[in-house]
Parts: sequence; structure tokens; C-alpha cells
Amino acid sequence: MINWRWLNVLVLVVGGMWMNTASGQWIVAHRGASYAAPENTLASFQLAWDEGADGVEGDFYLTSDGEIVCIHDKDTKRTAGKKLVVAESTLAELQQLDVGSWKDPKYAGERIPTLEQVLAIVPEGKRMVIELKIGPEIVEPLAKVLAESKVPREMITIIAFDADTVKACKQTLPDLRTHWLTSYRDQKDGTWKPTLAEVSETLAETGADGLGSQCKQAVFDAEFIQALKGQGLKEFHVWTVDDVEIARYYAKQGALGITTNRPGWLREQLQLTPAK
Repeated sequence: MINWRWLNVLVLVVGGMWMNTASGQWIVAHRGASYAAPENTLASFQLAWDEGADGVEGDFYLTSDGEIVCIHDKDTKRTAGKKLVVAESTLAELQQLDVGSWKDPKYAGERIPTLEQVLAIVPEGKRMVIELKIGPEIVEPLAKVLAESKVPREMITIIAFDADTVKACKQTLPDLRTHWLTSYRDQKDGTWKPTLAEVSETLAETGADGLGSQCKQAVFDAEFIQALKGQGLKEFHVWTVDDVEIARYYAKQGALGITTNRPGWLREQLQLTPAK
């Protein structure tokens, strides 16, 4: 006799290997679980893993001594209270700074991590999204770090706003999924920049595997997405989404991933809140 109870459990477990949310999107933690923990720190990334994120996204610069470090801004003033320009500072100098206390005293002592340190805590079966904040000069050092990492290459996505950096990634690391990032500027005349044609052209010129789009529904809507797909867009993800209905909207449009500051909360909402 078939034990339907255990069969249902088996279906849920096997299905969970493939379906990351109720709609199938990856939930990616923006700078880690940065709603609650200090962004771009090991504490923030670990919290994201603890909350069940499918992946984490971090921002990366090169130091003056050629190390790749995880920080969003070009200097440390906002998160450390003391200004050091990342490109002009050594790893040792940067790692003396406390980048946790600004968020909450319980995170005092959090340091700026290296890419190696971030990759070292990526659990098996989870994804790492690496945003490159500078130009193509970071690509060769990146290739060396990734070659020594335990994270499978198919679980890594590279993203960047700089088109030359995206192009360099696809030339140097052709096997890695790479998305070009864009936000949108209101031209005050009813139009937006970049235009649909400009987005499509940049994707083609860079060889990007997909698009990472700002979640601005006034421009990046169903019509815009379908037009891009008609011009060859294969996949896209959106950032930064902390609203359930916006997440549902882009899930319906087929987003590969949804980047959020609140991974645990958004996953729960997408799975349990009845769709409208």
C-alpha cells in the first residue's frame, strides 16, 4: 500500500531542491541580511544563510595591495565612521576598522571581509552573487580567487554596472553567469534613460547572460520585459525588493532572482501570503 503521507513529504523535499520560492525565484540577500545586520559583513551573510536565503549578494573593490574586499562605498566613512579610501588603503589598514557598530552595538568588531572569507562561508547548494564596483582591473584578481574557491562555478553570478567590466568578465570568465546592472533616470518628459534600445544594445555588446534591473515598475514593467525578451533577453533579476506585491509582480514576469534586504521575511511572505 502506498503511504501517501510520506509520499507527500518526499514530493515536498524533492520539489524544494528545484523550487526556491513558491514561484521558483531565487531569494538573494542584498549585502546579506542587511535589514537586520551590518551590510557586507560576515555576520550579515551568515544571518542570510540562517534565514534560508538561496544566495547572497556582496559588493567588491580592490585594495591598494591587490586584495578584493567586500564593501559598497568607495570609502569607509559611512560604515566605519572613519574615512579610508578603499583603493588607497591596504587590507591590513581596512581590517582594523569596526564596520558593525554603526548598525547595532551587538555587531561591534565586525571587519571588512575579503572575497575569500565571504566565499568560505557559502553553504553547499547556495549561491554567491558578486557585484564588481570598479572597472576591468578587478577581473584578473577575481579569476584567481574563484579558481581557488570551493564554491562551484555554476553557483556564482557576477554583476556590474560598468559595461566594460561585464565584457571583461565574459572574455576572461566565459563560463560564469554574468549580468549587466542598470537603474533608470527620469528625464522629466515622460521618458527614461536608458531606453529599451539602449538596454538591449548594451546587453548585446557586453555579451552579458542577463540583466540585473532596478525594480522600478514605472519603466521596467511587463511590456518592457517582454520587448527585451523579444530582442534576445534570456534572464533577469531585480533589486532591491522589500515589498511583497512588487516581488510577486516580478515573479510573475519570470524573474530569475529577487534581491532583498529581508530574505527570511520575503521568503515567508511569498510562500504563505495568498496572491492577490
